[in-house]
Amino acid sequence: MSSTSVQGEQFRPASRVASQKQDVWSIINEAATNSPTQPIINMGQGFFGYNPPKFITDAAKDALDKVDCNQYAPTKGRPRLKKAIAKAYSPLFGRDIDPDTEVVITTGANEGMLSAFMGFIEPGEEVVIFEPFFDQYISNIEMAGGVIRYVPLQPPKNGGSEVSSAGDWTVNMEALEKAINSKTKMIVLNTPHNPVGKIFSKSELQAIGDLCVQRNLIILSDEVYDRLPFTTFTRIATLSPAIAARTLTVGSAGKNFYCTGWRVGYLIGPANLIHYVAAAHTRICFSSVSPLQEAAAVGFEKAEELGFWEQSRKEMKGKVERFCAVFDELGLPYSKPDGGYFVLANFARVKLPEDYKFPPHVAERPRDYKLAWFLIMEMGLAAIPPTEFYTKENMWMAEDWLRFAVCKEDDVLEGAKERLRGLRKYMS
Repeated sequence: MSSTSVQGEQFRPASRVASQKQDVWSIINEAATNSPTQPIINMGQGFFGYNPPKFITDAAKDALDKVDCNQYAPTKGRPRLKKAIAKAYSPLFGRDIDPDTEVVITTGANEGMLSAFMGFIEPGEEVVIFEPFFDQYISNIEMAGGVIRYVPLQPPKNGGSEVSSAGDWTVNMEALEKAINSKTKMIVLNTPHNPVGKIFSKSELQAIGDLCVQRNLIILSDEVYDRLPFTTFTRIATLSPAIAARTLTVGSAGKNFYCTGWRVGYLIGPANLIHYVAAAHTRICFSSVSPLQEAAAVGFEKAEELGFWEQSRKEMKGKVERFCAVFDELGLPYSKPDGGYFVLANFARVKLPEDYKFPPHVAERPRDYKLAWFLIMEMGLAAIPPTEFYTKENMWMAEDWLRFAVCKEDDVLEGAKERLRGLRKYMS
């Protein structure tokens, strides 16, 4: 018996990390690496294809020359960044946000959400999330010992045959109510939504918020794309004092300023909730990267006066329209996003060759994985199969769709469009 097998038996991993299933990111990266069509145009993962604005990068360089910025930041975040966030968001929330007690800085929004789950979810308590979901929600909730209840967003009836709006994906309130029981502790929202691009309407948020008040639930509202709305955007925390009292709002400087690698996130909420998020955050990573917090503070201080928010929104909306023009050209239905930078397109009309050889770990998965693999191998274009964001019971809703991230340079979008035109010979 080899020493490797002995060690494998002796040091069995914890069940929370022991899953052997290959995730979507490794499958797509594997395909991209092995594709005969190089270089790959990667529109899969949602990282930006361009740098942050100069006023942000200059601030980062300046911060590196400051002694205090190169040492541990306070566990709840650098005071300048907390103040800048409080000042930027107070008008949007319709109240004065206390930077000392109602804001916490985290190592990206994802760690902030993990801190919220760790701060409030006991083993066996339940969290309700909507399908499709950002895949990190699942592991984060399970890491805290939570049990997940899923409520699928209802796709538009004609979404597979004609262009539709992301706003047409609707909440089934009856299903949501049935998912809540005596063990339910929290509901997770995501608006603007990844991957759908839906902005929850005010009436939907009011109904969800009222239900949470009635059933005494915490609301964790993931609003990391809040600066990229293409239609009216309502924050659930603004709907009533009772709803605000139970809402934690998640934000991302990385999404706001095109610097996802900086890992600067933040949560805003009532002091009695932020206190326990900060306590969990302290135990997970103690504090977050200090010089980039200082740079993000400058970003929030200057963005409004420089017109950055409006410029960013207009540019991203233009990228969505530029890219989706190819789907209009090909006659492929897609869902027009209300906000964010993801586009879902329907590939039901694309007929994959019957004798095409897929590796076993792709062949056994839903059709969207095969579409994604085929697109990478034959066209050199990477997209994400969205069944990864569904439970097995509801994967059928997404098996003909692919998700594209349009936060790339315009010449990259044009290159992607040209490669998609190569699908014509496979279309019915």
